[in-house]
Parts: sequence; structure tokens; C-alpha cells
Amino acid sequence: MPPRTLASLAHALGAASTMDAALVALGESLAEIDRTATLALLRYDGRKKMLRERLVPNGDRVVHTPVETTFDHLPHPVRAGISAGGQFIDLGEQSHEFARLFGLTPLADGGLLSLRGLRIEGYLAAVLVLYEPKKMFGSRASERFAPIAALFELGFARFAEREAREEAVRHLEDVTQRVHGEYLRKLAALETQLTVAKDEASRTGVADPARIVALELEAARQAEAAGRSQRASKSLEHQVMAAVGQLEQAHIELHRRSESLRQKTRSLYLIDRVLSLDTATDDPRQLVDGLLALIGDDMQAQRCSLMLRSPSEPNTLYLAAGRGLPPHVSEGMRIRIGDGVAGRVAASREPLLVEDVTEAKAHPLLRDQYLTTGSFISFPLVYHHELVGVVNLTNRAQLGIYLDEDVERVRIIALVISLVAWNARLMERLIATIGVG
Repeated sequence: MPPRTLASLAHALGAASTMDAALVALGESLAEIDRTATLALLRYDGRKKMLRERLVPNGDRVVHTPVETTFDHLPHPVRAGISAGGQFIDLGEQSHEFARLFGLTPLADGGLLSLRGLRIEGYLAAVLVLYEPKKMFGSRASERFAPIAALFELGFARFAEREAREEAVRHLEDVTQRVHGEYLRKLAALETQLTVAKDEASRTGVADPARIVALELEAARQAEAAGRSQRASKSLEHQVMAAVGQLEQAHIELHRRSESLRQKTRSLYLIDRVLSLDTATDDPRQLVDGLLALIGDDMQAQRCSLMLRSPSEPNTLYLAAGRGLPPHVSEGMRIRIGDGVAGRVAASREPLLVEDVTEAKAHPLLRDQYLTTGSFISFPLVYHHELVGVVNLTNRAQLGIYLDEDVERVRIIALVISLVAWNARLMERLIATIGVG
């Protein structure tokens, strides 16, 4: 399984349908950092000021255990730091004591406990617990896990809001049914008394008009009260549904903002990976393969290629690296600028996007041997107004299509790839390595 990145975690959190699924994804991310560390989520009840439930990811499931521990057990500075949220609070030498309090298995050689508060609308909703072994060297798992925890907090807010809405709707339905049922029981009892009184009067021939009238009036009042209760319940239900609709819109906006943040986080991460790759290797072959893999994996392209401008023939591009290409397409193969998809993109220096798969099947440029039918992006690499090459992305995994926002994401990474390729003189050094003049 490939290492989980912030981008893949964001995708997993977005696809998760339950809190448990989100926690499983979070646990997998922690395992990539430190397989010996333990993760738990403590649910917090603000009304009772109690930590009421512990959720621990274990493989592909989550173990739920009641806790019922008061928040006041924690030292005041720790409580204040957790309530503020935003960062992990280190318990240091008190880690062993509080690990037992939270029901975590003590580590043999001693461990370090870190707590991070998760807030919803300014109030503490849960505590993320990270218990890791002590190390002589290297950075703490909590330091490397902090960006992942921040990303999880966005997903946690989404699930917490949904649970609150569902609980509010259930509570309203229970109250409505109870009140309406009580009115119906009273009305039925009065109708029974009225029927008995009428039957008695009919049987004996002696009627008590005052009693019968009083029962009829009381029954009418109860029927009217039941009607008012039902109308009030329907009105309240409409109000709640309207409020739920507003919450849904707020959730959509929150999701949009979190998606924007996720994309920015992923772009920053990829830029860091590209620059790190540039400093980690001096081998042009490894560098060009790494650059293509980064952008290809990020865009889920099953077929992708990176073409560079030939230094000896400025009007041609040569295939520097490819993935998923036909066997007859080999590295070093050339096309003239202006021919095919990549050639036309290189000539215009403008990206080309085909979104709809159905339309793409009839696209005249798809006879290009570096692309296949389907949605694709072909993007020019330009540095200081000089053409560096073209990157082609197609056959998105799971029959996905590329959209305008994907082009914008490629634009950011392409700028960095252009910079790295130009400064590393990839165009000249790689063509010498391939052995094509």
C-alpha cells in the first residue's frame, strides 16, 4: 500500500460515510508515521463535563468503550490547552498516569501522551489522544502527526454536525409523538365517559343534561387542544426542517472551504515533494521519473507522459518519461511542435482539456499515440517565456474525468516542474542519457 499523504487522507475523509470510517483512515495515516503509536478519540459531553466514550481504530474497525471520566481530572493548564484546541498538549512525565485514566495500555518502556482538543462552533466536542513510545533520537510522532490531525478535525466537524441534526430531529419527533399521544388519550377517555353517560341516560330514562353538556364541552376542548398541538407540531417541524436546510447549506459551504483547503494543502505538499526530489538526486533519469510520478499519481492518471524540448532541434519534443504507454512508444521518440496533442499545446503554450468522455471519443487529436480515448489534460511547461516541454495526463482512475479545477491544480505543479527541469538542465542531460541525438 503506498504511503498515505495529506491528499489521500483528505480523499479518504471525504469518502467516509461514518465517523468510524474516518477514524480508520486516520489510524492508517498514523501507522505510516509510527506503527507502535496508539490513537484514540474521546467523546466529550459539554453539559456534564465528562469524557463519555473512547473510540480506538483497530485495523478496519473501531472499538467503542464507555469512559465516563470527568474533564476536571486533568490539570488546569492541560484542560485550558485542550479546550483551546489547535495543537497537541504534551503530558510529559504524567503520561503514564493519564494513559491508564483513559484506558490505554501502558507501553513497556514508557510512553508519551499528547492530547488535542477538537472544537465545534467554539466548544470542545472531543479529544484526540496520541500515545507513543519514548525515543532516544528522531522527531516525535505528535509533531509529524499534527498536520494530519488538523485535516481530520475538518472531517470530524462534518460528522458531528450531522449527528447533532439527526439527534435534534429524533428528539422533536419523540416530543411531538408524546404530546400528541397524551392529548389523544385524554380525548379518548372523555369520549368514553360521554358514551357511558349517554348509555346510562338511555337505559334509565334519567338524564343529567349538565353532566353530558360538561363532558361534551370538555371533549370539544380536548379535541381543539389536540388539533392545536398537531398544528403547532407541524409548524415546529417546518421550522426544524428549515433550520436543517440552513445547516445543510452551511455544511455545503464548510465542505467547499475544506475542499479548497485540502487542495491547497495537497498542492503545497506536492511542491515540497518536487523540490525535495530535486535536492535528493542528481540523476536526470530518476528526477524525470519522479517528477512524472508525482503529478501522475496526484491526478490519478493511469497513462501519462512528460515530453521535453529537444536542445539540438528546438522545433521538436522528445519523450522523456511515460507510464502506461503502448509498447511501441519508447523514450526518446520525437514529434514536431505543432503536430498531435502535445505538439499543438507546445505551439500554443495553452493547456488543452477534454472533459466529457463521450465527446472525447470523437476528438480529432486522440489519434495521437501518447493519449487514448477519454478525458485528458495536456499542459505546456514554460519557464521565463521559454518552452520546456509538455505533460500529458489521461485515463483517470475509476473512469473519472478531468475538470477546470484540475487544470488549475496542474498549473501550479507544472510551474514548479518547469523550474526544476530548467535549473537541472534536464532537457540536455536527459537526452544524453537516453542516447538519442
